[in-house]
Amino acid sequence: MTPRLTLINRDYTRLWFGQAVSSVGDAVFSTTLVLWVATVLAKDETWAPMAVSGVLMASSAAVLVIGPLAGVFVDRWDKRATMLLSEAVRGALVALLTVVSFLPTDALPAGVWLALVYATVLLLHAAGQFFSPARFAILADLVTGDADRARAAGIAQATGETAWIIGPPLAAPLLFTAGLQWALLFNAVSYGVSYIAIRAIGTGPPATGGDARGAARKPKGGLRREFTDGLRFFARSRFLVALLLLAVIGQFGIGALSTLNVFFTTDNLHAEAHLYGYVGMAMGIGGITGALCAGRVVQWFGARRSTWISLLVSGVLLVAYSRQSGFLAGVALLFVFTVPLTVLNTAMAPLLLAAAPPDYRGRVMAVFYPVTKLASMLSAVLSGWLAGSVLHGFTGSVGGLSFGPIDTIFAVSGLIVVLSGVYAWLSLPGTPTADEAAADTAGKDTVGTAAAPAHRPPHHERGSIE
Repeated sequence: MTPRLTLINRDYTRLWFGQAVSSVGDAVFSTTLVLWVATVLAKDETWAPMAVSGVLMASSAAVLVIGPLAGVFVDRWDKRATMLLSEAVRGALVALLTVVSFLPTDALPAGVWLALVYATVLLLHAAGQFFSPARFAILADLVTGDADRARAAGIAQATGETAWIIGPPLAAPLLFTAGLQWALLFNAVSYGVSYIAIRAIGTGPPATGGDARGAARKPKGGLRREFTDGLRFFARSRFLVALLLLAVIGQFGIGALSTLNVFFTTDNLHAEAHLYGYVGMAMGIGGITGALCAGRVVQWFGARRSTWISLLVSGVLLVAYSRQSGFLAGVALLFVFTVPLTVLNTAMAPLLLAAAPPDYRGRVMAVFYPVTKLASMLSAVLSGWLAGSVLHGFTGSVGGLSFGPIDTIFAVSGLIVVLSGVYAWLSLPGTPTADEAAADTAGKDTVGTAAAPAHRPPHHERGSIE
């Protein structure tokens, strides 16, 4: 028997391979920059933490500022050409920084080095804001059906998790043995591999009924009008608004983990700080497990039902995690918690494209992703502020259970996620198909105010994918 060398279909496999290599390159690149800034450029300096945070701020600024506008252009342009241009730009940016990095560190002032790093990160993520919605849209042509789209989203999730398990361990040896420039060059080459893989997509008959290359659309108006049309379309879609609310609530409920979990590990789980890496490993393995199971889960329960079930289970498990006091039990529970959380992310992907007609897919993602990114940032800031000020030194007990500041925040976060699951169960409207959403758009005045679409039963054979 000939071994199966394709994932879903040939064109999707090409896209997946390019993105897998590029994801490892991104993980190496991001880890290398943080390590280099912290341990070389700003070594023993009091401003080192601020310098490292600037890398994260540069990436977030690109998402929040460029992301919403990028969707307009993605909807106008050929999707495959947009992806190719984005990879070429990103590869060139990293290659340019690689050339500069061959200079000795003391050849330029620290401020100039930081400016180069921040500018490169900002421009890389700005180009990524065009790539991601274009990839989201082109997958609708490459893969059809809720089950296959959820499976493809699960593969993407698992690949991303794997990249962040493989990439960081590669980054440190490359930096400290070979040097910064070789770690950067690795990422530049990875963009080249992705470019070649994307070029190979659509060279034969399309894998589905659509053109996998993503035909360019003639602009219907100016940038401002198309941007506001996209916002209006999103705002009057009850389904999209409900999904966005769920994502935002989920980010506020779960975002505290990213900020406070290291303190929970040392204070509540009574573990040494050097064991914290195993916490991240458990979440990574849980993410891979959930991503690989997600396609089957969506096939069994449907994307809509999988969404609210995953929210309920994740919320309950987060509350249970907040009550742990042993390291092994905490790590095991965190692994289990990450599985339905990843299924949730994967299940929402088919729902998004089901509600987005082709002409609006770029703008739908350009609204959805920056808003959820902002919610994640606000959650991290809010949880850190609560733990460090309002709840600092807090102790209490209810029914014989004692509470401290961090476990209280985690417990409340879990309850918020549970409530969002109940909301999804009761209020998430039926999934409109892209054709129905387009018909709604065509039948309403885009200048005036439109009523929300009527409730529709779910369509389990259609959907979306990340």
